[in-house]
Amino acid sequence: MRGYSLPSLAFASSLIAAPACAQAPLTEKNVSMGLSLAIIQGALDQCTKDGYKVSVVIVDKSGNVAASVRGDGTPPHTLEFARLKAYTARTRNQTSLATMKQMDDPAFAFLRQIPNVVGVGGGVPIRAGNEVIGGVGVSGAPGGEKDEVCANAGLAKVADALK
Repeated sequence: MRGYSLPSLAFASSLIAAPACAQAPLTEKNVSMGLSLAIIQGALDQCTKDGYKVSVVIVDKSGNVAASVRGDGTPPHTLEFARLKAYTARTRNQTSLATMKQMDDPAFAFLRQIPNVVGVGGGVPIRAGNEVIGGVGVSGAPGGEKDEVCANAGLAKVADALK
């Protein structure tokens, strides 16, 4: 056979003979649209009750936006900042407030170099049991701690579905 060496043919035949389990699709938990909308509504309800105009973003397991709402009367930056907070919570598997505290530690200075990771409160991971399947980010309240209260209120609304 021209152009093919014996080792390359052996490798190609080993790929064809790979076990069937390697071809099975992945099954994983992720946020759904209904879950996203319920979390958003719970967060908006809490912030409205507290007198804050906010934007809320949900990211999925991969860190991509699953749903977002720019609240009435909010500045344009709140939607993007909410996304960054949600992304931070998802990728760091902790609140963005906890990430903010880590960034003060010189041992975690590398966190400042990770694109789209922010150190400010308002982002909370979405967990199905112990597995992080997304993140919720809230922006617009006067302080990240207040944004985080609203994010947690949204998660409380769907707590039974996440058990």
